[in-house]
Amino acid sequence: MPLVHIDLLEGRTDEQLKALVKDVTAAISKDANIPAERIHIILNEMRKDRYSVAGKMVSDK
Repeated sequence: MPLVHIDLLEGRTDEQLKALVKDVTAAISKDANIPAERIHIILNEMRKDRYSVAGKMVSDK
């Protein structure tokens, strides 16, 4: 059972997230020859004021 963790910044619509998990599931299923029913995906959405790059909060950009 593949367990995929995807960390991304908040701000995407439900439709975008549904498309993301559909596409990731399809790629893993095809490339690793695993039934889609066995693929689990966890989406972790981070608040922009809780993530930084190069010492600066993303929310400040």
